[in-house]
Amino acid sequence: MKKKFTLEIASPCSENFDKMIPNENGSFCNSCMKNVIDLSKKTNSEVAKFIAENKDQSICARLKTTQLGEEFRFNETSKINNLKYSAVAASILLASNVTAQEKNTAETEIRVPERVGYTVGKVAYVQNTEEQSIFIKGKLLDAKTNKPFDKKIYQNLAISINGSKSNIKMSSKTGEFLIPILIAKDSKAFEVTITANDYYLSKTIPFNMSLVKDNVLQQNIIISADELTKIYIAGGLGINYTR
Repeated sequence: MKKKFTLEIASPCSENFDKMIPNENGSFCNSCMKNVIDLSKKTNSEVAKFIAENKDQSICARLKTTQLGEEFRFNETSKINNLKYSAVAASILLASNVTAQEKNTAETEIRVPERVGYTVGKVAYVQNTEEQSIFIKGKLLDAKTNKPFDKKIYQNLAISINGSKSNIKMSSKTGEFLIPILIAKDSKAFEVTITANDYYLSKTIPFNMSLVKDNVLQQNIIISADELTKIYIAGGLGINYTR
């Protein structure tokens, strides 16, 4: 008999998964003295098989947020059927592939919607106008507080602009950054990518090229915390069976 189910984490855990003690199935959390099963890297078939074999157990798990939007299917004879995916936002799908952010800030491939002057893939300009090298200098601030983001929540916070080769870590105290970029002289916006261990955001920021002085653009980037996409979520796992 086939069973379908979705997953939920009603009360997400605030503990840092990266600081837990790794083991074969996930990591051990010293705060709640439980083993946190890492389902975020498992295929949907593997997740369904795990749930089928442990459906009567109390499970604490780590998931990708995209997995909360999927429907899983298994039967009680342990034959795992093909799984049906639900539609999820493209930005979240892309964000969930940023696996390099789990342990260290690293080079990240960024995809952006097609628009004039850009190509899909790593951010690149169609070089049909004269370009110049400039520095963008400013602060990354939380729109709600007008202060730097909480480093305890947004760990390893980093920023890149127009697909710069590496993400730049900013001052956790001041939010200050300095990033060199190559940009067309008639540009009116740049693409900023913000990453943390569990969060991701890609956004277009307008600017005025006439404000560039001595090849430096002074520009604060003010972002609402609500705009940051949660990549991973952990906590007590709920299983909702559907017809």
